[in-house]
Amino acid sequence: MDPYKASYGVEDPEYAVTQLAQTTMRSELGKLSLDKVFRERESLNANIVDAINQAADCWGIRCLRYEIKDIHVPPRVKESMQMQVEAERRKRATVLESEGTRESAINVAEGKKQAQILASEAEKAEQINQAAGEASAVLAKAKAKAEAIRILAAALTQHNGDAAASLTVAEQYVSAFSKLAKDSNTILLPSNPSDVTSMVAQAMGVYGALTKAPVPGSQDAGSRRNSRDVQDSDPSLDEELDRVKLS
Repeated sequence: MDPYKASYGVEDPEYAVTQLAQTTMRSELGKLSLDKVFRERESLNANIVDAINQAADCWGIRCLRYEIKDIHVPPRVKESMQMQVEAERRKRATVLESEGTRESAINVAEGKKQAQILASEAEKAEQINQAAGEASAVLAKAKAKAEAIRILAAALTQHNGDAAASLTVAEQYVSAFSKLAKDSNTILLPSNPSDVTSMVAQAMGVYGALTKAPVPGSQDAGSRRNSRDVQDSDPSLDEELDRVKLS
């Protein structure tokens, strides 16, 4: 840039610039670690150019570009760098694998948690529905039984109601005899099991006594007297009642 300074300011400008470039390069390389040298080659070239221009300004010389062509390191250093790179790669691979395992475990645990929550909610709903169904069934059975008792009571008050009751008792008596000794070896029989008529009469006598029995606390002298008359007129009723209780 300035021939006068280049002629009288330095003895050999090309040699001076070369030596300055080498010295500056060593200084800049000393500021970096070996791993960063290969990654920051462009910034290293720019820093060397600036250092050369500042020192060579009095020589009338300006450096426009500086390029590091290649970097050679000793074989042992090169092997160490390769081992370091491989170790770094293995480290990243191990970290990524552990993170994947952790994410997988978290997802599995979250899935099990949601499954247990859904299962418990389903079981809760099932128990609620089952309880509601059982309550409805009990209520329906109670209503049906109450309606049956009401219809039966109305039927017994009609004409020939006693005869219908006697027929029902006889049918149940015969049905009970057909199931003897099926569930257990212990059998309880009346004194004369073949006499169905006597058994029906005995049951109807008990039914009559229960229907004619007054409500406790509401008896008067006339009703007690009528009750004694009924008992005196049928002395075998007490014996029949005792026999039914024993059987």
